[in-house]
Amino acid sequence: MNSATTIELWPGASEISIGEENQGCPSLTLYPVASEGLSSAVIVCPGGGYGRRAPHEGEPVAKWLNGLGISAFVLNYRVAPYEHPIPLQDAQRAIRTVRHHAEQWGIDPNRLGILGFSAGGHLASSAGTLFDAGNQEAEDPIERQSSRPDALILCYPVISFYEFGHVGSRKNLLGEAPDEKLVTLLSTEKQVSSDTPPTFLWHTADDAAVPVENSLLFAMALSRHKVPYDLHVFESGRHGIGMATDHDEAYIWPELCANWLKKQKFA
Repeated sequence: MNSATTIELWPGASEISIGEENQGCPSLTLYPVASEGLSSAVIVCPGGGYGRRAPHEGEPVAKWLNGLGISAFVLNYRVAPYEHPIPLQDAQRAIRTVRHHAEQWGIDPNRLGILGFSAGGHLASSAGTLFDAGNQEAEDPIERQSSRPDALILCYPVISFYEFGHVGSRKNLLGEAPDEKLVTLLSTEKQVSSDTPPTFLWHTADDAAVPVENSLLFAMALSRHKVPYDLHVFESGRHGIGMATDHDEAYIWPELCANWLKKQKFA
């Protein structure tokens, strides 16, 4: 597997795009690591309000994961004008694809996480709560794989589409006037169960775009269902700071996350 290799999730599907932001979608960009044994892997979902995918929340994150000895995959998922369930299908297909090719790519299929920023965090949380075991009758062997991730990493995530929701993400994903059942389904704090994977979350308390309550609601749901989680809230910081290298407070989140990943036996 070569460095930064792009793999189509459905052969030929990336040629049928709507809009500039969807060129080359859906696909995975692979960032492998050299390992004596099987490595863990994390799929990275950049944010962008379901209208784009922010570059600073993609490759730099993958390279940080590589530095921890973790194979990384940046998910080029479809955004507006594509609506639900298209992005979630892309995320689920990505998880199934990595599991299907795990042996070929030197990856442990039971140590596969998903990480997301902002709307990408919503997508990751959706993958972590709305998964299935795969369709064993499917002709496509990839579709027989489970879409459940083994770990979630949610960075200033969009979670709820109610009081604390992000208007742009909701509109791009669900349309102007979505059915109430769909709003509830995609408010992922309401979909947490005891089968939701262990989760690392971080947010800034004064995030003006995606309120910190999004992370708090998800953490409370995890606590209620006795799912292990690690939550970090920094006092201040604008939305979308990514790896936060130059931020006075949140710069430490990658180190905190690395320690958590070690505890999860990912690093």
